[in-house]
Amino acid sequence: MTHRKLVIIPTFNEKENILEMIQAVMNLSGGYELLIIDDGSPDGTGALVTSQQIAYPKRLHLIEREGKLGLGTAYITGFKWALEKDYDYIFEMDADFSHNPEDLNRLYNACADDGFDLAIGSRYITGVNVVNWPMGRVLMSYFASVYVKFITGLPIKDATAGFKCYHKSVLKGIKLDEIKFVGYAFQIEMKFTSWKLGFKLIEIPIIFTDRTKGTSKMSPGIFKEAGFGVISMKIKSIFSPYQLNQNGLIE
Repeated sequence: MTHRKLVIIPTFNEKENILEMIQAVMNLSGGYELLIIDDGSPDGTGALVTSQQIAYPKRLHLIEREGKLGLGTAYITGFKWALEKDYDYIFEMDADFSHNPEDLNRLYNACADDGFDLAIGSRYITGVNVVNWPMGRVLMSYFASVYVKFITGLPIKDATAGFKCYHKSVLKGIKLDEIKFVGYAFQIEMKFTSWKLGFKLIEIPIIFTDRTKGTSKMSPGIFKEAGFGVISMKIKSIFSPYQLNQNGLIE
């Protein structure tokens, strides 16, 4: 059976990486399609994507938004688009090659062949597999996941991971308009919600390599949001149990 697969990549000022990333995904076996969601990049990232759509008219898609609206809202926009187009498997991935495009097949196989609903590319499931990050950032990321597990019970070692494969049933089951966070907390909230709804999650070991081109989008506010967001998610789960989206699509 042939599955329709869509890779979603949010971008903001990624002109140094986007052409190479498009080629990398297009050259993979398996017929992946790619949706770029660009937040009005002043460096012309959106125009570079458009220039490649002539070569890949049915596989390369672009949504351009006005202004920098945040990682979480970009993915929610992409998820809704993917569900409307009825893709079977939907992936999250960064544009900067910190995630190796060749690992998309490993995430896909974990879902399509092994029966998991959400496969997570994990930096910490087999130790610490991070290249070129300062030690302070590695420790902050690692212990963020320890903190998440302690507060929420989420049985995931890389709670902030942003390299994932969802079966469409997960995104149909989540009330996407109720996902509120935009940074690290968005990644945590999506995993926590999927887990609370009873979907099957698995971590697949990957090697995460820090970007060599372009500028990181990390900021102190992202970590602050995650810290308080984890507590609010736990409280919500106690007083308002998670329920599947009965519409089977999006709300």
